Amino acid sequence: MTQVWLSAAGLCGATLIGAILGFGIKELPHKWNDTVMGFCAGVMLAASVLGLIVPAAEQAGSGHWWLVAIGVIVGAMFLNLLDFVTPHMHHITGLDPEQHTNNSSLNRIMLFVMAIALHKLPEGIAAGVGFNSADTTDAWTVSLGIALQNIPEGMVIISPLLLAGVSKTRTLIISLAIAMLEVIGVWIGYAAGGISERMLPVMLAFAGGAMLYVVSDEMIPETHAHGYQKQATYALLIGFMTLMFIESQI
Repeated sequence: MTQVWLSAAGLCGATLIGAILGFGIKELPHKWNDTVMGFCAGVMLAASVLGLIVPAAEQAGSGHWWLVAIGVIVGAMFLNLLDFVTPHMHHITGLDPEQHTNNSSLNRIMLFVMAIALHKLPEGIAAGVGFNSADTTDAWTVSLGIALQNIPEGMVIISPLLLAGVSKTRTLIISLAIAMLEVIGVWIGYAAGGISERMLPVMLAFAGGAMLYVVSDEMIPETHAHGYQKQATYALLIGFMTLMFIESQI
């Protein structure tokens, strides 16, 4: 039980550490906004493929690849539906409803934040499931990998929200709420045990599909719309390689 608490606290803490670091780069000139978003897109692209879809395929096995494919497609469709909800999320951001209705950039940012939030739950479950075993070595390896990934993810939540006009306090609360989803996921995984092991590939694929949808449909087009597409592209590559390096070290 103590190990589960330590894992949950570590995953939550890593996201919050990243968020605190994110506040340090809040005063970026507007021309660097596309670069920041490009880096975010790269981190999300790597997280969706290397941290979610590939592990889902490995866990599902070659005979059940279609479960992963369905999970990815349904995840993308779910985010497509949420796209219609983002203009009504002024209660979360604390901004005037008019700013959501008429600000497509803000709506894209909220969709991006929601995609990050969506994958926290299955990631937490992936960590929690392993603590049902007598040998928890693999569970700690998974927890460490997710925690390292959470630091850059925590960072990339902050700057887009601040640049969109969301207050520091609201931004911190949103970041904390997202981090807590992973804590809940760890305990769901631990409590559900074998059931989670069977459902986990589909849940991971679902989250991966949701993130891919946001990167392709919202983030990349946004970063290429203001004349800074070259630096945004290189920022995306740096973001992708940053998370790839983290994944390779565990």
